[in-house]
Amino acid sequence: MLNKTVVLFSAFSFAFSGLVIAQTTPGGVLPACQTWGAYPKTQDPDPYRVDKFFGDWHDSNPKPTHGGLVERDILTKGNAMEPPRKGAVLEDLNSYTYATLAPGASTAPTKLQGQQEIFYFLSGKGKIMSGGQTAEVYANVGVLMPPGVEFSMKNDGAEPLSMYLINEMLPAGFVPKTKMVVRDENATAISDVDFTKNGHWAHIVKVVFERTDGLAAIGRLLTVALDPMTIGEPHGHRPGQKEVWTAINGTSIAFVGTQVRNMPPGMAYQIRPDTVMTHSNINAGKEQVKFLWFATNVRPPQ
Repeated sequence: MLNKTVVLFSAFSFAFSGLVIAQTTPGGVLPACQTWGAYPKTQDPDPYRVDKFFGDWHDSNPKPTHGGLVERDILTKGNAMEPPRKGAVLEDLNSYTYATLAPGASTAPTKLQGQQEIFYFLSGKGKIMSGGQTAEVYANVGVLMPPGVEFSMKNDGAEPLSMYLINEMLPAGFVPKTKMVVRDENATAISDVDFTKNGHWAHIVKVVFERTDGLAAIGRLLTVALDPMTIGEPHGHRPGQKEVWTAINGTSIAFVGTQVRNMPPGMAYQIRPDTVMTHSNINAGKEQVKFLWFATNVRPPQ
């Protein structure tokens, strides 16, 4: 295990160092003051304070919503470039939370106005009712609930029904769906479309929802898995790309900017939306790890 870890970390270090040199110096050549053997003043290794881009529901207070759910914040409203506090990065979403419904409990009939919600279920079992439809919900099922459609939820099981819950703002001119959309990721094939074909080296991707399914602020909602002893390609993003990674199963290593952090289930980070903050995820363990991924960016013309 130790030798495999060393090999993985060495490969990661080599790829990362080459990426940094190529991105920060013309032609990948170090300036004279940074040649080997020279010792200029050390720069701040964490100029963007990456911990402010992270959030974890375990650190949040519970709050009742929907007449039965208990929500805990993962990421909150703030500034995507310069978060005023830890996890305060959301600009295009109203909220991003972890929610639970107690065994045997139900939510009150709810109708969203000027917003819509996406539920991604993590554990437990139950059902969601809306507009004469009833859908069974359990781990890895996604539900998109548009505005103006009444719905309620019931926990049929003996354990809490848990979920990640995204509340979307509705862009000007957005035309929502007229009924809920349900997607069972368990029955969804691994994606082979162009944008994930190479999977940033090791990503195993499944599409849960896309804009054609009725997403508003979010462009795509995916799950991404990493097999043991693999790493995603370290990379940056085009300006405006606000990308969120949340751990579902297993503890991994998040590489963000110049820092690495252990990332257990319930923790999420959003990448600073410029070309500076590179990132990747590393699975140095013996079991597959899994993430919920989504990104908001400039919406194309309708």
